[in-house]
Amino acid sequence: MTNADIVDRLEQTSRLMELHDRGDGSTDAFKIRTYQSAAFTLDKSTTDVTSLSVDELVKIPGIGKSIAQKIREIIDTGHLTELDELLAQTPTGVLDMFRIKGLGVKKVRTLWRESGIDNLNDLQRAGEQGEIAKIKGFGASTQEKILAELAFLQEQRGKVRMDKAAVVATLLHDALITHFDRVEISGQVRRKAQEVDTVQLLIQTSDPVSAMLTINQVTGLEQQELDSSPFAWRGRLTGFDVLVELLFYPAEQINRQLFIHTATDAHLQQVSDGGAPLLQIAYTSVVSEAVDTPTQAVEQAIYARAGLPYIVPEMREDDFAFRWASRHQNDELVTWEDLRGTLHNHSTWSDGKKSVADMAAYCRELGLTYFGIADHSKTASYANGLDTDRVHQQQAEVDQLNAGFGGDFRIFKGIESDILGDGSLDYDDATLATFDYVVASVHQTLTMSLEKATTRLLRAIENPYTTILGHPTGRLLLAREGYPIDHRAVINACAEHKVVIEINASPYRLDIDWRWIDYAMQQGVLLSINPDAHDLPGLLDMHYGVAIGRKGGLTKAMTFNALTLAEMTDYLQQRRKRIQG
Repeated sequence: MTNADIVDRLEQTSRLMELHDRGDGSTDAFKIRTYQSAAFTLDKSTTDVTSLSVDELVKIPGIGKSIAQKIREIIDTGHLTELDELLAQTPTGVLDMFRIKGLGVKKVRTLWRESGIDNLNDLQRAGEQGEIAKIKGFGASTQEKILAELAFLQEQRGKVRMDKAAVVATLLHDALITHFDRVEISGQVRRKAQEVDTVQLLIQTSDPVSAMLTINQVTGLEQQELDSSPFAWRGRLTGFDVLVELLFYPAEQINRQLFIHTATDAHLQQVSDGGAPLLQIAYTSVVSEAVDTPTQAVEQAIYARAGLPYIVPEMREDDFAFRWASRHQNDELVTWEDLRGTLHNHSTWSDGKKSVADMAAYCRELGLTYFGIADHSKTASYANGLDTDRVHQQQAEVDQLNAGFGGDFRIFKGIESDILGDGSLDYDDATLATFDYVVASVHQTLTMSLEKATTRLLRAIENPYTTILGHPTGRLLLAREGYPIDHRAVINACAEHKVVIEINASPYRLDIDWRWIDYAMQQGVLLSINPDAHDLPGLLDMHYGVAIGRKGGLTKAMTFNALTLAEMTDYLQQRRKRIQG
């Protein structure tokens, strides 16, 4: 149980109380606001409330005794009686409607109570028949957006993000390795896919029947017998909506099968001049299958016999990797060890959970030599964005902290400036000039045409104070499609104006998409692996950014935050000099 878990339950309780409000005074509006206020307070809190007693909880501003008791109930039991009662009164399909962007409590209540729509299938049917547009307060535009969101959710069903897939794979590996001599994570997870629909592991066994019986005794695994076969267990891990596939192979086959199952079909169909497809070589080549033969050695032998260069697992998507390999070597790819600092991070000055000092200290523990603070700008009021006065206060704090460091570490003064609707940045030039760097990002008014979104970004890129273009499409994986942009035009503009492009390393974003990394490099555009961290663990998200960077062929030489402290200091100083003329 974490603060976030508690916040989720409190928010859901207030939402369902409002949903069931019939307007006859039976629902206590003050009580709804109490839950909402408590959720907001805990979401901003930097204290781990799970260890606090009721008496300690009521000392938190905005938490009364009644809500404190509810919080303790959640912590102690994992449930909230009031929420359980509300859930029992609410059709599952109605709960699903809250996943649709743009459908708040009032609209969901109208659809359910007044139109009798209580599941996504009926909602889609009503939209396709034009019935939603006729409902008061909806209209044709809302109907079109609902249908688009339904199509997006359908496409994402049964998928999980990279981070959650890694958790599932690790849990499975650790549970199974106690029963089998060798268990290997394979497929999309080994390939570092940003979205995963199948968590696949290979199990070494010469007795598939016995292996199947063993797996079915592992706690939390639920087999789908119709989808399974004598050599493949398929099912689910309790609590995760993603297919689990466990494949059985004897010791003499597992290395080559790990290679085959890691790559996509498109990658395996590649051929060298006059040669056979890579897949055929993998099946027919005589390679060492001794127990102590390293997996990479076997895979290198397969590529060599095919007359093709060795491709790292992350890049085994299609033929792109072979084109990349004609210009680069694998040891050029960026690694975690290459990163020297981090530049897009938040603190308690805006919507972060830790102070600037705490975030910087953790960076030093990680072996980084600089930390860039880029809290939200003033227009982002929802995230406690900084007005000009607070900007100066934060910068004074950074100066004080820097005075205490030796020459081996530094905090850079940045800001994540909202790109406003017209493409301008969120402060006047005098304020922008006080920062070491500016991350320019879109956070509001995300529904845009390709032309409008591209024009908005281009104007921000042209602003001389823009150092880094943040999460260029604004997407949230499996939750929200990004706004459409002309990637080539945006990248070309960044090349012209010497603007760095962010690879937002949060597993919720991973934006810019890896497929555009190589084009950006070819245009001479540097890319910065930025965690967008709001807490200490968020800094480790750069691991996901490294994985996606490598998938797109990102080299250390083109990674902005692989610059040393001295190089970064010089880069930012030279840029400021150019702005000042």
